[in-house]
Amino acid sequence: MIPGATPTKGRLLVATPPLDDPNFNRAVIYVLEHQADGALGVVVNRPSDEALDEPLDRWIDLQSDPATVFDGGPVEPNALIALALSNEPLDEPNDELAPISGRVASADLSTDPAFVAGQVSAVRVFRGYAGWGPGQLEGELEAGAWLILDAEPDDLFDDHPDLLWRTVLRRQPGRLAWLAEAPDDLSAN
Repeated sequence: MIPGATPTKGRLLVATPPLDDPNFNRAVIYVLEHQADGALGVVVNRPSDEALDEPLDRWIDLQSDPATVFDGGPVEPNALIALALSNEPLDEPNDELAPISGRVASADLSTDPAFVAGQVSAVRVFRGYAGWGPGQLEGELEAGAWLILDAEPDDLFDDHPDLLWRTVLRRQPGRLAWLAEAPDDLSAN
């Protein structure tokens, strides 16, 4: 964890092994919002088998590989959240995109993707999200369930999301990088 880091918008929450909740075992969560009344983010390393259906299939050409809907988390599983990698950092929201951090923005799926195509290089769609009530995430952080790490824009759009947990940990300095080598089943160690 970055010393003194807080789970602010645009950072990653990386699950520490072993996290007993199967929803979050080896999860990498991109923080979308963190305030006094709670936090929310999307799991960025869990692709599903679900493809975009009508009318959202018009976004397929902008989807990054794997071109599938991702399991964003267990809260509101019918909600769809789209994140986009903008060509330039956004300072202010426009009709199609709302800045989150750097070049990462949320995309309005009700918009015609033709209006977005020239502004972004990739889009990823998530079903559901991870959410925490007031103080809940802080309690989990104190218990050591999560590491707070800086995100790189490509983390959200990596074409090998199944490897992202290890990839993010390997690029950390010192002993944090060792966590990437932890076996999937710690009892087998």
